[in-house]
Amino acid sequence: MNADFISAIQELGKEKGIDPELLFQAVDDALVAAYKKNTGTNQNVRVEMNKETGEIHVYAQRTVVDGEADGINEITLEDAQAINPQYLAGDIVEVEVTPKNFGRIAAQNAKQFVVQRIREAERGQVYERFQSRANDIVTGIIEHMENQNVYIDLGKVEAVLTPNEQIPGEIYQYHERMKTYIVEVKRTNKGPQIMVSRTHPGLLKRLFELEVPEIYDGTVEVKSIAREAGSRTKLAVWSADPNVGACVGHKGMRVQTIVNELRGEKIDIVKYSEDPAQYVANALSPAKVVKTTVNEADKICRVVVPDYQLSLAIGKEGQNARLAAKLTGWKIDIKSETQAAEEAAAEPAPVEEA
Repeated sequence: MNADFISAIQELGKEKGIDPELLFQAVDDALVAAYKKNTGTNQNVRVEMNKETGEIHVYAQRTVVDGEADGINEITLEDAQAINPQYLAGDIVEVEVTPKNFGRIAAQNAKQFVVQRIREAERGQVYERFQSRANDIVTGIIEHMENQNVYIDLGKVEAVLTPNEQIPGEIYQYHERMKTYIVEVKRTNKGPQIMVSRTHPGLLKRLFELEVPEIYDGTVEVKSIAREAGSRTKLAVWSADPNVGACVGHKGMRVQTIVNELRGEKIDIVKYSEDPAQYVANALSPAKVVKTTVNEADKICRVVVPDYQLSLAIGKEGQNARLAAKLTGWKIDIKSETQAAEEAAAEPAPVEEA
């Protein structure tokens, strides 16, 4: 094993961003394995390699025992003290056992060990990189599809978009660039596995942070998100500045960019309020609310809307009311003005006491 081999390991470590000491440890492991394979022994050995010249020395290690020794990994106290009178039971005696031409044999084994260790180190780096990005947004290129899973190239690793995390009806094209949300990073024998989502509410929040600097810097705070992926989302925002129109942007351009990324998903931006009645009324947008009555105990908000806006407030298949309830955390009972008046008229009048 020559100086060129040593230089190559050092350069490889720098190139891959891996501590060269990790690679030299791999070489040491390879030399130990090569020695045991070459000599057909299981004795404990230590390899010492000069990191400048590449010179190698192999030392057999034997434990000093006060009694009968096994002759392989043990040595009697008497034999040990014949080498050095200061040896005591439990000490380790080292004897050089370097075979001739060992460097040439070892170099062949070392290459395989180094390559394996580089792969392990690179996988570890990729895992740490993406583990720190869990719950964040990433952009990748669709590589292939298999068993309804979509595999996305993120550079040095492949992400998996499972059917449960795909937007219903969304069509995925090969080599298409797409943003996804990292929901989990798993460590496996084949390297890190990145699980991503297109349906997670976090994706929408991160998209808004990318497009709206006021959300990214905290000027505007996202209080809640209710999402039915691929169809519609309600986003509740709050700011100390009463003008939250910054989320929409000039002529709705900021929101439109996000809508395009989500293939036409409709987005309602709702102004958050500490007052439940006002918050629920805002959440039912675009419908206009005439009256709200709050039942704190049961967390129910009864809402009255104009007759002609009842269907708008409820939404197609109840979606608007459902998303508003999910956004606010309140059960919402919606009535038209006519329905509310009829119910009020049907209630028995209070009995006056004599």
